[in-house]
Amino acid sequence: MIVKIKLSDSASLPVYAKLGDGAMDLVATSKEVVEQDGYGYIEYKTGISLEIPEGYVGLLFPRSSVSKTGLVVATSGVIDSGYRGEVSYRYKYIKGAIQYEVGDKVCQLMIVPIPEIEWLVSDELSETERGDGAYGSTGK
Repeated sequence: MIVKIKLSDSASLPVYAKLGDGAMDLVATSKEVVEQDGYGYIEYKTGISLEIPEGYVGLLFPRSSVSKTGLVVATSGVIDSGYRGEVSYRYKYIKGAIQYEVGDKVCQLMIVPIPEIEWLVSDELSETERGDGAYGSTGK
């Protein structure tokens, strides 16, 4: 798949870190910390804008290294095919959390096809082993 990308002067192309990876790393070109009484958010700009083909969506995910920082994801992580603005990613800011810096890999991008959903309204759903068990129902 070919995806048009617009790069700022300091931006890097998204890249797969290893062969077989499912998502590409995005690098921060700037960061802004908005703090309110010890809380707030950190917004990392990536310097890239995308032209995702119609029928596809970009999904943003945190990198596994976020578990070492104390940061918590604060964005939905969906880039619709009609969006042409700069891609950015937000984490909740908690005083004392380790922050990513400009030049660090801050999140991952995956572009996937959007399935066409057709709803079938029903009074009953099929039985499964899990059933309607929710939060924590499959173990600790």
